[in-house]
Amino acid sequence: MNAAAPLLVIVDAANVVGSVPDGWWRDRRGAAERLRDRLAADGLPGHEGPVELVLVVEGAARGVESVPRVRVEAASGSGDDRMVELVARAAGREVLVITADRELRRRVTELGADVAGPRTVRG
Repeated sequence: MNAAAPLLVIVDAANVVGSVPDGWWRDRRGAAERLRDRLAADGLPGHEGPVELVLVVEGAARGVESVPRVRVEAASGSGDDRMVELVARAAGREVLVITADRELRRRVTELGADVAGPRTVRG
């Protein structure tokens, strides 16, 4: 692992937002923006040290802008495929993917990433 690089945290916006039935489906983009803002304010709860936060959005949430502390990656197709690409490009780095999607978890762990569920960033 590259000890000089901060922990790369890739957040599955659709999965994390969808983990709580709070009406997010009425405003998918707004829900993704609220998640982005919470990540920017809180970082990765319980983690000491620097992190690079990447929020992957898809579908109706495309167009959410990056902010200081959170880079937003809009998937042109499948958000899962975009996250797998990001993990593959980060070879040699410590990577944590936040999702509850079983198939995505399998795909990214095969590439060496760790995984955690949505509660990790939902508070």
